[in-house]
Amino acid sequence: MSTKKKLTFYKMYSLGNDFMVVDGIGQSLQLEREAIQQWSDRNTGIGFDQLLIIEPPTEAHADFCYRIYNADGSSAQQCGNGTRCVALLVNYIGLSAKTELIWQSLAGDFQTTFTDSSQILTVMTVPQLEEAKIPFDAAHATMASEQHHASYCIRAQDDVYAITPVSMGNPHAVIFNDDITNIDVDVIGASLTNHPAFPEGANVGFCQVIDKSFIRLRVYERGVGETLACGTGACAAVVAARIHGLVGPRVKVSLPGGKLRITWPTSDAAVTMNGNACLVYQGEIAMEQ
Repeated sequence: MSTKKKLTFYKMYSLGNDFMVVDGIGQSLQLEREAIQQWSDRNTGIGFDQLLIIEPPTEAHADFCYRIYNADGSSAQQCGNGTRCVALLVNYIGLSAKTELIWQSLAGDFQTTFTDSSQILTVMTVPQLEEAKIPFDAAHATMASEQHHASYCIRAQDDVYAITPVSMGNPHAVIFNDDITNIDVDVIGASLTNHPAFPEGANVGFCQVIDKSFIRLRVYERGVGETLACGTGACAAVVAARIHGLVGPRVKVSLPGGKLRITWPTSDAAVTMNGNACLVYQGEIAMEQ
């Protein structure tokens, strides 16, 4: 007869992006893809965009390790809005009292800093535009402009889309549009997220530039679907808009779930992101052992 143990988790959100967050330091867990899918179900489970795990670091310079799973059970390299949630939880449950933390992730190290009790600044990675580092396979695309080598056209479902591929530790395809209100994000996003041009899949961002310091954004997240917000998607959209000369170094990004402030001063600098995070509740779930 199988026995069950209780796993403590925390339901959190940032800009409407919601998460199941687990302290993997104070308790052990073995994750199966099927279990993650069940937990993510909004009708029969906990419901979340991503599952976030806080773990001990593997390097002496880091404070914690950060592991991410999408709602479909697949692994993700980075989740920008999740960075603020794990930083807030570490402080809340007493894993660390430091206001500045160094994190390890599959996308590389990043830093979180409390700017007040709920506002957290994340120093992300330097964005990657090289095809191999995104990764992006240009053999499945055509150059959109001879003058601009960062823009490509790809075909999906009998339509052609002009995209700018960017990596923020995870791959993104940014599409610019004069009005993103009536775009069918789910249909277009689903057709592009697993396009052959993106061998590891991609988050698809639909970006409307309002002026040099303000953009609107909707994002179809790989392994999730359209979400209310995407932190790395906001960073990628600002990077894409900046290399096309559409925005300046400091940009407010309005997503359906709220606003983020993104800074990217120079092409060789890390992107910074400032926003809030909230704890909704603490719960327990039974697990087979």
